[in-house]
Amino acid sequence: MTAFSTTVGELVTDIRLPAGDGPFPAVLVRTPYDRTRHAAEARGWARRGFAAVVQDVRGRFASPGEWHPYAHEAADGAATVRWIRRQPWSDGRLVAVGASYAAHCALVLALDVPGAARPDAVVAAVPALGPAETAREVSGVERLLSRAGWWAAHGDRRDSDERALARALAADPGLLTHLPLAGLPERLGRSLPSWAGLWRHHDRGRLVARAARAGVPLLLAGGHHDHFTEDTVALWRAWEGPSARLLLGPWGHSLTAAPGPDAGPAHRLNLGELYARWARRALAGALAPGRHGAQALGGADLWLAAGTEGGPRPAGIRPVRGSAFTADPRRPVRSDDLTVPADGPPDRCLLLTPPLPEPLDVVGPVSVRLRATAHTPSADWAARLVALTPRGTAERLAVGIARHAQPVGHQSAFTLGLGRIARRLPAGTRLRLEIAGHHFPAHARNPHTGDDPVTADRLLASRREIAPDGVTLTLPVLPSRPTPVDPTEEILR
Repeated sequence: MTAFSTTVGELVTDIRLPAGDGPFPAVLVRTPYDRTRHAAEARGWARRGFAAVVQDVRGRFASPGEWHPYAHEAADGAATVRWIRRQPWSDGRLVAVGASYAAHCALVLALDVPGAARPDAVVAAVPALGPAETAREVSGVERLLSRAGWWAAHGDRRDSDERALARALAADPGLLTHLPLAGLPERLGRSLPSWAGLWRHHDRGRLVARAARAGVPLLLAGGHHDHFTEDTVALWRAWEGPSARLLLGPWGHSLTAAPGPDAGPAHRLNLGELYARWARRALAGALAPGRHGAQALGGADLWLAAGTEGGPRPAGIRPVRGSAFTADPRRPVRSDDLTVPADGPPDRCLLLTPPLPEPLDVVGPVSVRLRATAHTPSADWAARLVALTPRGTAERLAVGIARHAQPVGHQSAFTLGLGRIARRLPAGTRLRLEIAGHHFPAHARNPHTGDDPVTADRLLASRREIAPDGVTLTLPVLPSRPTPVDPTEEILR
């Protein structure tokens, strides 16, 4: 293999070529996370016959310029693709590859760039589709902890400091409770001008909408425990290229490096090998048309065809405590603690199912229908579903949160989506449903004043009532034991 560095425009770029005579198909990774951390990945692509090109995006690590997240990736990526295709070692075929922000860099090349600067195929893992998608849930509620962590580590700086937020929280455990949230950079002790601008983005769905005009094959990899799962599935469903493949495992944002408690031996895949085999078939035009793929069934150590979903089944659930409760943003329900207080005034409505009489395969979106009242003009409603296992453990299954503006004291009926799960629940499992007004620090606290949670500087407690007979938990239950699939065969078909 041959390895060397160069600049494309002014962007510092590492190239690793396979052994032997070229030309070769190329793989392009554009990253804000330091191209040198991709050396092993580049070697893996080169061993499999691809010219691996890894580039620091503008303003990050060795590449000069100013770092403005999501601003320049289409133009800079297009210039890099044109440069690659002019090189004597390139056969003109190119796959754009990336994870998280780097997946955004790959996707905009396919969706925002015309003609000869477009890649021939895209591999996008846990894609951060854009600032609007990363900043807020589909419902509009602000994702606080993940964004504070990302901006503290990477925002408005040339390098990265992965532990920046953790150190700040160790020094001040109440860091994220200080108001206004817009003032967070001052409490972190450094300039962070892009933080305020993040929350002004409301163009959610732009890339998903453009996927209807995609013209290249796509491979998406994600995790059921990743905070971008719904966006990943939405992109797969919208993609209208020659083919689209989806791989969803029982993983977090770091995929196989972050398995969930429901992961089994069958879920330990060699993703690099799978990506390379898919890329070869994609470039050869050997993939069957349409949308295919595989999703893991957690707790069962098997895989199902992507798109498999259970039919809606209401779960028998009864209220235990807190049909009337107070959502106090000064004492919010914590997203990082599954303990439910047993004494004191209720801070959430708690409901339970009886033990499951038999195993249940739950695959697809979970929802809760409520009839509820808030005594403040703005209210967030957070629903968390927890499995209480026969072993005596508590495991988070799904969370949903939505913001409602409604007349004070007026009862309304609405549905909360809790996202997608794919889990086999063993017999004896009980399901605990918590309905609260906050899910902090994963999400910003609603101040209940009607003010923007990012700029608000005062908080009000919000009295809530939930009609005990007005709560319906609906699970997507498979009607019979599912037919397993081989994930590699489904991706490469």
